Amino acid sequence: MLVLSSTEELEKRIGDIKIEIATLGEIRTGSLTEQYNVCGKPSCKCKDPDNPQKHGPYYKLSYTRYRKSTSEFVRNEDVDQLRQQLQDYKTFMALKDEWIDRSIQLAKLRKASR
Repeated sequence: MLVLSSTEELEKRIGDIKIEIATLGEIRTGSLTEQYNVCGKPSCKCKDPDNPQKHGPYYKLSYTRYRKSTSEFVRNEDVDQLRQQLQDYKTFMALKDEWIDRSIQLAKLRKASR
């Protein structure tokens, strides 16, 4: 972590972080997995002994919220939007952590200058 040396630098960075957070879109937590499966039809392409071709991909979002784990399938047309929401969540968390770190630095600087 970069240590900023003045209260002005810290206050400016905190202001920039607030602006960056405000520009984020919708956020979702969790992980997106791509799955393939084999059906029960004996003559299906997924059962071909020489070149089996599984069905899929199927996308599934898994997350835990309020101590409750949830998994849900995601439509192919929603995957790109969901990936952006997951990325915005990671960006939000990184900015939140930096905001806290900068606030601690700022408090220490202000205390030392008294």
